[in-house]
Amino acid sequence: MIEFRHRLPSLFADGKQNGTYNNEEMVLPCMLTTDDSRLGEFLHRLHNAIQDDRRLVFIDGRVLGCYKNWIRDHVHEMKAFKHWEHDLRSFLQFILDTQTEEGYYFELIKQLDDGHWTFVDPPCYRIYAEDNLSLVRLELEADIEYLVVEGAMQYYRASGDAAWLRSVLPKLERGIEYITSSPKRWDAAHGLVKRPFTIDTWDFTAYAAVTDRRIHADEKMSVMHGDNSGVYRAMLDLAQIRERMGDGDKAAMWRSRAERLRENMFRYLWNGNFFIHQRHLGHAGLDEKEAERLSLSNTYDINRGVTDVRQSRKIIEEYLRRRKTGEAFAEWYSIDPPYEKFAGYSAGQYVNGALSPFTAGELAKAAFRNGYESYGWDIVSRFTEMLERDKDIYFLYSPKDSMPQGGGPSGWGAAALLSAVDEGLAGVEDADCLYREIDFSPRFVVTPYRELRYITGYESSGVYVDVRWIRTDEGMRYDVFSPAERINAHILLPAGKACREVRVNGAKTDFRTVRVADSAYADFSVPAAGSFSAELYWER
Repeated sequence: MIEFRHRLPSLFADGKQNGTYNNEEMVLPCMLTTDDSRLGEFLHRLHNAIQDDRRLVFIDGRVLGCYKNWIRDHVHEMKAFKHWEHDLRSFLQFILDTQTEEGYYFELIKQLDDGHWTFVDPPCYRIYAEDNLSLVRLELEADIEYLVVEGAMQYYRASGDAAWLRSVLPKLERGIEYITSSPKRWDAAHGLVKRPFTIDTWDFTAYAAVTDRRIHADEKMSVMHGDNSGVYRAMLDLAQIRERMGDGDKAAMWRSRAERLRENMFRYLWNGNFFIHQRHLGHAGLDEKEAERLSLSNTYDINRGVTDVRQSRKIIEEYLRRRKTGEAFAEWYSIDPPYEKFAGYSAGQYVNGALSPFTAGELAKAAFRNGYESYGWDIVSRFTEMLERDKDIYFLYSPKDSMPQGGGPSGWGAAALLSAVDEGLAGVEDADCLYREIDFSPRFVVTPYRELRYITGYESSGVYVDVRWIRTDEGMRYDVFSPAERINAHILLPAGKACREVRVNGAKTDFRTVRVADSAYADFSVPAAGSFSAELYWER
């Protein structure tokens, strides 16, 4: 039997202080190792950066808990704060409650004197004069409707509130119907969502002043892959909701529409190695480089499930190639190559070529899932060093000297990196809600650690998953404490090792070896799991 060697948490590990003041790195999720507290402190710093974005908004007699008052930032950061935040619904509910008759949502709340409401025309804003607030939809944005679906799914997973999900389903579906039918949003000729010519998912165009976020009658429109991968994912989520409700016909409809959208993405936007930045509709753009531009949503496309393993690896290989050939300190480009000038931003400034932690986080998660596990760990390690250097995480970084750039919430990138550790490295994915079913794909063997403890869950629901792991010369052991009724194990084996036997709670268990590219995994299921111990022994 494989035995654990240390008690975790401990004040000291191998003679070194393990955390300060009673293990301050124990937030949710947390990582405890027997060698040092670096990973735990990394997660702790990410947690604090995200928590710094938390706000309260008092509007129309309601109190909303939100992260940066912007549903986009809120949902992206929700990948992380769903684990510890107790108010996961109020801001999302307000956005749903204020959905327009046409079907679109507003996205941000700002003080009247901030002026965001002046960037658009009625009916893209509402004024709450007594609260000195405005509710605004930047008209050119094409990502809000799918992000609301993503936020709803994250809330459901953390809460298990099926009644609420059922009650908002008509609104969620109406939002996706809007984005895929409105002449302002939908390009029927290509069967894809369109937007004004922006940099990837950003909110300003190449041609108008940054204070003009309208769609004009003569607007130069383009198709951007990230909008469409987001809608694709939302359609699959809607299909899943319909299946849970026993509506197989509508579930099949959403899956069929998702597949047509995916086919059109590959038909019009895939260059054989990655999704091109933009397909312009009736205009030439700023230059002739769009087909070679790698934009940040390629990493989201992978994690939204648009690409299979082969296609995902093509995208990851492109990032690896540009890491070798580029002049930037890392390969986490907002866009590459940048434009000579875009709306006043020179190459390397802001999202016109600066490097982003949200690209890094999504790329790391994609790498962990697609046979580049060591590369995923490499990204996490490099960002750990940057965080130790700067004592903070920033929204963007200058490409040549890695100096911080502002312009947005640092919590967005922090959440992507935390999620990469949670679902990628630790491989704890909630396949249902409240961790009733877990897809368990731990990849700790690519780290230098030999023993550790990882804890995740949903604090608001009181649901936790506690993982203990140790690797020895004869094999490795995972102890998992969770509420899961079923665990689908997909456990990465160390390079050069083959598994000869799996024992679950001491009983020999059937397994199969599955390859993801050059990586080998041991796959087995644990029904009625609850708490269990799994030992994997190497071939001698």
